[in-house]
Amino acid sequence: MTKDKDKILSQTLITGASGMIGSYIDFGLKTDRRSLDITDLDEVLAVCRKYRPKIIIHLAAETDVGRCEREPQYAYFVNAIGTYNMVIVAKEIGAKFIYISTSAVFSGTKNDPYTEKDAPDPQGYYGRSKFLGEAIVQNILKNYIIARICWVFGGGPKKDQKFVAKIMTQLNQPEIKAITGMYGSPTYGKDVVAAIKIMITEDQKGIFHLSNKGVTSRIDLIKEIITITNSKSKVVPVDQAFFNQSQSVNKISNEGMTSRIHLMGSWQKALKEYIQNEWPDYINKN
Repeated sequence: MTKDKDKILSQTLITGASGMIGSYIDFGLKTDRRSLDITDLDEVLAVCRKYRPKIIIHLAAETDVGRCEREPQYAYFVNAIGTYNMVIVAKEIGAKFIYISTSAVFSGTKNDPYTEKDAPDPQGYYGRSKFLGEAIVQNILKNYIIARICWVFGGGPKKDQKFVAKIMTQLNQPEIKAITGMYGSPTYGKDVVAAIKIMITEDQKGIFHLSNKGVTSRIDLIKEIITITNSKSKVVPVDQAFFNQSQSVNKISNEGMTSRIHLMGSWQKALKEYIQNEWPDYINKN
């Protein structure tokens, strides 16, 4: 079984592999923007026809929510048209397609965590562009996995540019300000890759939520980081207006998710592993 698993994984092509999640992938043909521009159809066709992968893991995307809201045409170009390019070549060569999506496809108004059965209703251009990618995958392919993730962390100081990394760099400050009323399910990139490996070997199909177990607030997430690192920082709750951020960027109040499969552990355990293994210099030993 191990040999069969390794053979399957070796026939995988990964887009956007230089990012946070891609840093944990140790199999297949890893490509980045320089070696495979997903918005260039001719290049996509040439690369995929040359290597003819059995599986395509599509990580490449514009995930900078602020930029997507400022430049919606760019968001659609990368996240929708880029995905379309990859999907049509996947159909041509008969490859299984794994599309990494987001909790931002939901409105964020539900009181409980979102399930795979909940209807998407994206409110911002980032979520809309990713949902359009989901629709493209579902309407063109039969053999696919749509994996929604949320509040991703991973890659350590060199790769992580998201929320957890920003908090890690503030741990020497007496106060860390956190927006109130925002909830989500933190997701460790390493656990996402481990789950995808299992789903590939089990030949899973359909839509899945791949966040770590549990829902937390931004404030409690910061408190957990402070506890893990033995920091002396205090959390100060503020509203969105404090950061002068537009409502279109941070209007999603609830991105919490639950999954119909159980492949990932708690977000607390994942966060502790991540910080201890990849941010050891930021832990206060005193």
